[in-house]
Amino acid sequence: MDTARLLPLVVAVPLLGAAVLVATGRRLPRLVSDIVGCAFAAATAAVALLVLFRAGHPGPGSYPVEWVGGWRRVGIVLVGDPLGAGLAALVSLLVVAVLVYSWRYFEEPPRRHTGSFPALVLVFQAGMCGFALTGDLFNAFVFFELMGAVAYALTGFRVEEPKPLQGALAFGVVNSLGAYVTLLGITLLYARTGELGFAQIGRRLDTEGPDGLVLAAFVLVTTGLLVKAAAVPFHFWLPDAHAVAPTPVCMLLSGVMVELGVYGVARVYWTVFSGPGGLSHPDFTRALLVLGVLTALLGAVMCWQQRHLKRLLAFSTVAHTGLFLIGVAVLTPEGISGTALYVLGHAGVKAALFACAGVLLDRYATVDEHELFGRARELPAVGVLFALGGLGLCGLPPFGSGLGKAAAEEAAGHTAGWLPALYVLVSAVTGGAVLRAGLRIFAGVGRRPREEEEGGPETTGEEEPETGGRLLRIPMPLLAVPAALLAASLALGVIPAVGSAVGRAGALFTDTGGYRRTVLDGHTAAAPAHLPPHWQLTGILLGLLSTALAITLATLAVRRPVHAGTAALLAPVRRLQSGHIGDYVAWLIAGTALLTVLTVPGVR
Repeated sequence: MDTARLLPLVVAVPLLGAAVLVATGRRLPRLVSDIVGCAFAAATAAVALLVLFRAGHPGPGSYPVEWVGGWRRVGIVLVGDPLGAGLAALVSLLVVAVLVYSWRYFEEPPRRHTGSFPALVLVFQAGMCGFALTGDLFNAFVFFELMGAVAYALTGFRVEEPKPLQGALAFGVVNSLGAYVTLLGITLLYARTGELGFAQIGRRLDTEGPDGLVLAAFVLVTTGLLVKAAAVPFHFWLPDAHAVAPTPVCMLLSGVMVELGVYGVARVYWTVFSGPGGLSHPDFTRALLVLGVLTALLGAVMCWQQRHLKRLLAFSTVAHTGLFLIGVAVLTPEGISGTALYVLGHAGVKAALFACAGVLLDRYATVDEHELFGRARELPAVGVLFALGGLGLCGLPPFGSGLGKAAAEEAAGHTAGWLPALYVLVSAVTGGAVLRAGLRIFAGVGRRPREEEEGGPETTGEEEPETGGRLLRIPMPLLAVPAALLAASLALGVIPAVGSAVGRAGALFTDTGGYRRTVLDGHTAAAPAHLPPHWQLTGILLGLLSTALAITLATLAVRRPVHAGTAALLAPVRRLQSGHIGDYVAWLIAGTALLTVLTVPGVR
């Protein structure tokens, strides 16, 4: 069978599964509903992996392209390049893990149809896979908004409670404004070129030359994608949403949805704006580097200041998003492939950490680091998984996150010699925050922090277990899923074939001419010469350094908690996370202006 014909199935199968669950939700028992959801998600994962295997095969006929309905140039085009197919496979596998994690134990609110949660997750999967595979700018917008609309519903899934509703509202308003900005940018590009496909727009721009309209379109489209990526100063919705969203939803939001925003920025630039008719490489690098550094530093500082575990992990996602943006900004195949591997490893680690936080919530009805002090000594298995997740977040070899970090920071070092130090610092602070929480919660190390220490309360004590009642015994899926995710992240760093495949994917992704010829002319894509991510002494030493720093920071923090006077120095930064939607909208406007200023010299 032609592999290209499988591409629509990656989107259609989860949509079909969602339709089946909605149609039969009132009649299916909960167990059957969960099995049906897992079956459709697993089938999608199998198809996505088959596409990935074919796209990653270096022989003739690789790189499948499907014009849905046979309407070439004006129809919907799906492109199975290795990086896009790999992201679709990652999305699908993570959805399977999430549905298994919530299988039979995640309680749906009353008056909700049985199967509504897995149905929403399947639609979410379809939107994310479609975004990863589409070769059309407008359809990328449609798929991104599909996943956004479902994410709003999943964040506020317990709509009977006020806090999830407030978090979902902030999420929806900010991301909807980002979508309107993106749509305006797409409109400008369509008015200029009469095209909507990535490849078609890029070719047309290169024949007409750049001007202010192209620059404005770039700023608008990129702004919307950066909102989804939770880059500073567009990030404020993310911690608020994670604090109230169900744990399985947090696993998807931080594990893969935010990273799709970074992927979108890279995809749009390389296929549309990287030629002579778009934005020059130095100007794009400057703009993304500034935003990436701000995002990494602010995310790390805020992560360290949190005691609410979900907020802590959310700000860790913000910090690592900054590192991902830096990897994209260097504009080399090595930077793209290293960042792609970093994203893969980070997805497993971060989803596992959220899964462990969910176990704590279901057992103790709180995720407050101070309230949980020493209480989880009875859960040694969860403690080990949590600690391993923290070490993976540090970039400890041989985790896949460590190999990706090593490759990305090496590529970044060729752009600016100080960037590897930033990777080490951010990884150490975010990983150290997780290890600090683990030492206090699972080992009771140090003295119990007082309320006036470390910035005051972060939680209201109103968290409710997601299992209907507190768990007296931890079900096997709640332990097996994070263990499998961490094992997968570890495998990414020790299997040489993974690095080779990711290296080829990065080389094909950055080959703009090859992408256009493959999509528009039907030529076979051949990967240019590339250096796949692999372990080197420098990367190993930097990974060990960031891990040692994280352990040191965590140990010092539990021995000597931060006094309120010290925390007051960071109070102005903490107050930016006000929870007021109007403030977040103002920061979105300020971020758009900042991106404009950074790219003003960008018209050649």
